[in-house]
Amino acid sequence: MKGYRLSILRHGMTEANEKGVYIGRTDTPLSSKGAAELASKMDELDYPTVHRVYSSPLKRCTETAEILFPYTQLCTVDDLKELDLGQFENKSVDELIARDDYKQWLKGGKEARPPHGESLEELTARTYKALHEIIMDMMNDGLTHCAVITHGGVISNMLSCYGLPKYDPSALSAEFGEGFDAIATAQMWLNSQAVEILGRCPYEKIQNPDDFYTY
Repeated sequence: MKGYRLSILRHGMTEANEKGVYIGRTDTPLSSKGAAELASKMDELDYPTVHRVYSSPLKRCTETAEILFPYTQLCTVDDLKELDLGQFENKSVDELIARDDYKQWLKGGKEARPPHGESLEELTARTYKALHEIIMDMMNDGLTHCAVITHGGVISNMLSCYGLPKYDPSALSAEFGEGFDAIATAQMWLNSQAVEILGRCPYEKIQNPDDFYTY
């Protein structure tokens, strides 16, 4: 039975990430440091060859796609955007720590939301729509391995909710330019709305291929 493999990766670093500032829907580009770090990871790690890249439309994701997969078709998916952080957007922990609404939000819960922002429940519904759109597109076009470039919060939510085996979201955090491989069959997705988590991505490069052969 045909499997549909997804390499789900977090975007590279931005200046807001460097400063420890919350960014959700703010359309900030990669920083110079972030772009250089991605280029370095391409030399050090083995990124897969994929048929298509599905990306959040925000610049930090599309720019990451252009660096990691420069010759691959890029399709943007609106539902891959980061959580809408409302009034917490572009603020640091130090700026928010005294606020009662911030303390309440940190306690979690699917209905918790930043003021004028988006709840975890709404994000979960959105990540399902994104996954469904991507997997159905792959099935329709016969694509067996594609990349997904999105945001750290989206990745942990997507895989903790729809991935098997089940992991706590904290175990599914991704470094910049890194993430996880997952796979689904048509039956698995359409019947169970689930993907199998295979492991982390990208992969360690084989330093000396001769080490894997005996003579």
